[in-house]
Amino acid sequence: MKILFDTSVIIAAIIEPHPMHSRAFPWLKRAKSKEFDSLVASHTLAELYAVLTTLPISPKITPGMARQLIYNNIETISKIVSLSSSDYISVIQQIADLGLSGGVIYDALIAKVAQKSKVDRLLTFNIEDFKRIWPEGVKHIYLP
Repeated sequence: MKILFDTSVIIAAIIEPHPMHSRAFPWLKRAKSKEFDSLVASHTLAELYAVLTTLPISPKITPGMARQLIYNNIETISKIVSLSSSDYISVIQQIADLGLSGGVIYDALIAKVAQKSKVDRLLTFNIEDFKRIWPEGVKHIYLP
């Protein structure tokens, strides 16, 4: 089974005080034990770094800590999947055609990775955003 992790699930899984930690952490734990093939979009790495280093928690996550969290929880256990420049162009066109703007583009890129990788599940806490941008993939969008 191939499971793609959205940024929302990864953040919740690795940040213990996160309100969704108890729902996300078991999935990360299962990924670490290789119960399934774990996938992550390459741009998610940058998004994770940005979110981790700006979270309003105490103590603050330093850049070095963020790097280590990404390495330990993603790089060592997941296949990192990249998109081509033509994939980016087609996703931007799709979002523009749908009349959508802003950060939904990042979810659309993750949906594109899910499509290209033929995942069984895309784990996310942003179900409605993914349904809007990937209606034909609804059966793959899964709330932890």
